[in-house]
Amino acid sequence: MENSQLVAIIERLDAMMKADTNEVQSRRFEREGQERGFVTYDPATQTFELEELATHQKFDFDDIDLAAMEIYDLLND
Repeated sequence: MENSQLVAIIERLDAMMKADTNEVQSRRFEREGQERGFVTYDPATQTFELEELATHQKFDFDDIDLAAMEIYDLLND
């Protein structure tokens, strides 16, 4: 059985939340070497922002699960 992509995404987002800093954290998400999304986490507002790189659309999330599901969908389109 393959490792869960969703668990891996949540672990990356959780690491952003637990970083011992007040600075905005960022991560890039890619599929087969192609960047699909750019995520930032702002500890001041406790929100994630996902930018879909193909369309430059931005989405804000205050829930780690919703952010993870959107990233999962983006990576599997």
